[in-house]
Amino acid sequence: MPVPDDLRPLHQSEQDDRVNIGSRNKRDDDLEINVTSFIDVLLLLLIFFMLATSFVTEGRINIRLPEASAQSDSKAAKPQLEVGVNANGSYRVNGQELINNSADTLMAAINKVAGESREQTVLIRADASSTHQAVVTAMDVVGRIGFKSISIATVNQPNNAPVASTGKSN
Repeated sequence: MPVPDDLRPLHQSEQDDRVNIGSRNKRDDDLEINVTSFIDVLLLLLIFFMLATSFVTEGRINIRLPEASAQSDSKAAKPQLEVGVNANGSYRVNGQELINNSADTLMAAINKVAGESREQTVLIRADASSTHQAVVTAMDVVGRIGFKSISIATVNQPNNAPVASTGKSN
């Protein structure tokens, strides 16, 4: 009498096939991540931010920092417009003290003294004890009016004699 298939002993190769029937190969289970679309999105973001970034510097004043020397520069012509900043933050325009410390008053005084000429060099002479904000306000007002050349006075430490610097902005 023939033996039914489920009762008959299996060879080793047949046993291996039966065990692996429901499972997949390990190579089939490996997942692949497609990064092409991810790279496309990153490149689009890079292009967007490159185009959205502004590289325009038209609102800035370029300043070359002055270099102090032991001797005064006698060749340099005295600028026609001098803005002084005192220790208490008050301003002087060509030696005339202003009635208050506001930027509008400083702007009006500079416009009155300078007239229509914006080609001359403006000398900003600040007291060592003056606040940084007062000096920056004076520089900002001069820049907003339209002057392109600003010179900053330095003080020689041994004599405390002010020396006009050669630093000019363009």
